[in-house]
Parts: sequence; C-alpha cells; structure tokens
Amino acid sequence: QVQLVESVGGLVQAGGSLRLSCAASGGTFSRYGLAWFRQAPGKEREFVAWISRSGTTTHADSVKGRFTISRDNAKNTVYLQMNMLKPGDTAVYYCAAGSFVGVSTTLYNYWGQGTQVTVSS
Repeated sequence: QVQLVESVGGLVQAGGSLRLSCAASGGTFSRYGLAWFRQAPGKEREFVAWISRSGTTTHADSVKGRFTISRDNAKNTVYLQMNMLKPGDTAVYYCAAGSFVGVSTTLYNYWGQGTQVTVSS
C-alpha cells in the first residue's frame, strides 16, 4: 500500500511560480509511474503530466512549456514545477501513482490528498 502526501499549495499571482511536491511511502517508489491531475470547481479531474519509471514525461497541452514534472527517487518524491501561472490553472492538484502511466485517472491506484492552488489576476 502506497501513501502519497502532497505539499501545501498556495495563492500565487498570475505570472508567478510554485512548486508542488508529493512524497511517497509504503512502496518501492522507483517502480511506480507518477502523475499530476487537477480539478477545478465544476469540472472533471484533468490530466496535467506524467512521468514514467524511466523518467520519460508527458505534459498536457494546456501546461506544456510552463509546467514540468520531475521525480527524485532518492527522496521518494515527485514534483510539479509550475511557472507562468494563469488564473485558469486554479484548481485542486492531486498526485497519483500506478504501475502504468497515461492520461486516464483509472490507471492510477494511489492518490494524494489534493492541494489547492489559486492563481489571482
């Protein structure tokens, strides 16, 4: 059983930056694919980025060039570096882990608790 604990998000002005982290315990971190999703009020949970066991990454078009997912296996942590934030990025952000990576929430067995990111104009 894997537990994922996310860092606190925050309130950021448009154009600003924020780094989210998600620390894992209870499993072999390097064996898992990892992802970030987000959910804005009234919307479905949306794929943001994933990173494979080997370090291959994919980012959603909406965040490509602004967000970067990374992992540090020595620290059992996955990160989401968010730059040039926009008000449309406002959402609850969730990290996720699973045996495979992809854009569907159904691929992931374990989820973080979610953290609020608010981007003001």
